[in-house]
Amino acid sequence: MSQKVYVGMSGGVDSSVTAAMLKAQGYDVTGVYMKNWSQDLPGMVCPWKQDYQDAKRVAVQLGIPFKMYDFETEYRQRVVDYMIAEYRAGRTPNPDIMCNQEVKFKLFLDACLADGADMIATGHYSWTQNGQLLTAANVEKDQTYFLYRVTEDALKHSLMPIGDFATKADVRAKAAELGLATAEKKDSQGICFVGKVGIKDFLLHELGEQPHGRIIDQNNATVGEHDGAIFYTIGQRHGLQVGGGLPFYVVGKDMDKNEVYVTTDLQDNRLWHRNLNLTDLHWINQPPEAGKTYQVRTRYRAPLVDCTVTWEAGHSKGERADVAKIELTEDIRAITPGQSAVLYDGDRVVGGGIVV
Repeated sequence: MSQKVYVGMSGGVDSSVTAAMLKAQGYDVTGVYMKNWSQDLPGMVCPWKQDYQDAKRVAVQLGIPFKMYDFETEYRQRVVDYMIAEYRAGRTPNPDIMCNQEVKFKLFLDACLADGADMIATGHYSWTQNGQLLTAANVEKDQTYFLYRVTEDALKHSLMPIGDFATKADVRAKAAELGLATAEKKDSQGICFVGKVGIKDFLLHELGEQPHGRIIDQNNATVGEHDGAIFYTIGQRHGLQVGGGLPFYVVGKDMDKNEVYVTTDLQDNRLWHRNLNLTDLHWINQPPEAGKTYQVRTRYRAPLVDCTVTWEAGHSKGERADVAKIELTEDIRAITPGQSAVLYDGDRVVGGGIVV
């Protein structure tokens, strides 16, 4: 009897090809659309109905059962509210990482297993093997950065066949070869639930206008006025509306004082870091070994940089440590509190944590 696999079908080409491949490989496939967000925003109609119809159309083409799971309430609580709280605190969160942790590989996985599935599958550009998370063949598209908080047990119940494709063009070619309705559909842009609406517009919609305050340069001079400190992130250059002369870069902010700090000096030591501390740690298989050389990625698609890990006193193996201290072999620009740093051991994802 073939294994039952529930495929998270978003209406995009990647998950469509995932479902088609698994069916061809002999799995008993069911397509599932996750309804996580349906609210229209100013200037943008939420495309969920179109995405649902596209996913359903492909399921019909493949001759597989199709369902919809409604996670909208939980998504709002676990992803959107988390994101807003982080911005309020002056940090820059990554909602896609939280979506994978809380929704796709927790809520969705549990619902599928309870419904009789043996495994789930997604259209992520990554690879799973024996509960390990491995990088995709497509280095440009590799999405393991967003998946580092998924558990070993969840990975043992997950398939990600798209990880074997060398390019996105190969995925589209496969979809065209199979005659899938989504073969030419454009990739979605923006954060996972907002689509084409930018994060600033989304926060304005959710929180309203923010109090303005001073923009202060490296000489402690006021050089402009910001329209809300929550909108600014470390390393940001554009959108400061500070005119004339050299470009300014955001190097910090004080939410209590409602001030944003900038510099024109690209060598400003507030822009560059060779050490960083991570909290809210998650290790997929086991914690990293102190002193061993790993690679770290501090933003999606950022270059990998060699690093070593040290632990707080008394936590030599890192099992119970609250903070991991990462020492880099070179300075990295614009390390941003609230973002994630992800450790790799070759092509295997070790895990990571949130930058403090």
